[in-house]
Amino acid sequence: KHGEGACAGVPPRLTSPPLPGRNFLQKVMFAGGSDSPYAKAMKGQITLSQLFSEVEEGCRQHASASGIALPPAFSIARAFREMVAKGTVNTPLLRAARMLRRNGFKTCVLTNNWVDDSAGRLFTATLMNLLRRHFDLVIESCRLGAQKPDPEIYTYALDALQAKPQEVIILDNIGENLKPAREMGMATVLVRDTETVLKELEELSGIQLLTPEELLPTACDPSDITHGYVPIRPGVQLHFVEMGDGPVVCLCHGFPESWLSWRYQIPALADAGFRVIALEMKGYGESTAPLDIKEYSQEQICKQITSRAPSLQGIPQTVLVGHDWGGAVVWNMALFYPERVRAVASLNTPYRPADPTVDIVEKMKAYPNFDYQFYFQEPGVAEAELEKDIARTLKVLIRSTRQEVGMGLRVVPASLGVQRWGLLVGFPENPPASLILHGPELQYYIQRFQKSGFNGPLNWYRNMRPNWHWALTAKDRKITMPALMVTAGKDVVLHPNMSSGMEEWIPQLRREHLEECGHWTQMERPAALNRILVEWLEGLPPATPLPKISRL
Repeated sequence: KHGEGACAGVPPRLTSPPLPGRNFLQKVMFAGGSDSPYAKAMKGQITLSQLFSEVEEGCRQHASASGIALPPAFSIARAFREMVAKGTVNTPLLRAARMLRRNGFKTCVLTNNWVDDSAGRLFTATLMNLLRRHFDLVIESCRLGAQKPDPEIYTYALDALQAKPQEVIILDNIGENLKPAREMGMATVLVRDTETVLKELEELSGIQLLTPEELLPTACDPSDITHGYVPIRPGVQLHFVEMGDGPVVCLCHGFPESWLSWRYQIPALADAGFRVIALEMKGYGESTAPLDIKEYSQEQICKQITSRAPSLQGIPQTVLVGHDWGGAVVWNMALFYPERVRAVASLNTPYRPADPTVDIVEKMKAYPNFDYQFYFQEPGVAEAELEKDIARTLKVLIRSTRQEVGMGLRVVPASLGVQRWGLLVGFPENPPASLILHGPELQYYIQRFQKSGFNGPLNWYRNMRPNWHWALTAKDRKITMPALMVTAGKDVVLHPNMSSGMEEWIPQLRREHLEECGHWTQMERPAALNRILVEWLEGLPPATPLPKISRL
């Protein structure tokens, strides 16, 4: 410190050395060119923690030599953490990448990044997982040993994508990184702001990206997700898939579906910070399909889920989300095994306590919408019709009610004879492709039903009275944990008005409604449903910490 402007009667004014300027850190980071701390980290020669140490030491040396004072609590690691905390994913660009991918483009992230061994490395792991779910390829400079703008990394990307330069559009927010790509013959877009870059990308790709329409979320691929099997007893198992890390959300599908009916929800919930387990319900696909009808009663289904499926994965409690028959399962789980259920959500399927005053079969007969369920009662009859041409069966049944009027599950008065004539009579032998189940997803469904047949799925319907008798034992109970009911305005079987009065039995019920949606909610309105589920899940009370139980 030094005195300035001292004169008689005026004390000297003390001043500090100058603080680091805007370019101070940049000079230290990039000092040494290809041997700079930054370059070494980007090429994977040192880790992120080593980068912090080298840069921090370089800053101190440079500050000392330049007469610059560093703040007392100067920390590169802390500054990095604060920067990362402010980072967000550019959602419109992520949606554009999904749209391009859906239209036949291969998508790739080409990133200069580091081997992260820092205390905040979970952020990097989470971000990389998210990118890999949404892009065909992620190339990290630290794994390759080359960084942008080295031509080597662009050549590697072309080889990995099996693409020619003139077939590639590359985006970057640093002009220097685009120069070698442009010289190789690639189309380049300098990212300044999102709207401008989307317009340029539209012009180059020919794909409309600035659209007000609700875009389909990213779907998971059966070949690129973790599969597992839970033994129920010798010779009987449940198949499931899982993705993500965090609080557990278990998804239960209905008839005639597959775990793949949740294909749009699984990545979205995983991206939101949940561990997602989608069950393939008993009788379907790779889950075992026992012949005994009693195996498919709600009591047996719930007992087996409770005693086997979650517990073998070390999960004492989960959020349950169900659709159609899966909705019945999750309500019964909340009713009979509330200690295992953190919260419960149902799509389309309402909860009603069992009525002891009217036999369930007689009650069901009063609802023409459920006439098809009586057609399903005689073993072998519906199986023969539905298994005759599985592709036709699925194309007729699984359609968007709001978009494909005239097809899909019909509501036929009993007097017209669904029981007498069959479920698919009157529909084309070769129905047009369904808008919500087609291509590889339809083929996957077909393969699953070729394996399992329809006997197991139909047996779920053949337990009307056993299900009723079991439900009567809990007719006075209430469901007290947080709950969500999502109704669909165009569901002709499970109509929204069937859910009226649920609040009497479920005090913490939250309601959401999708008016322009039919029965297949997960596939018809996936983006809207994802928003509903994520908002509800994120708003749940924190999970209770696991109790410390003494070792035996």
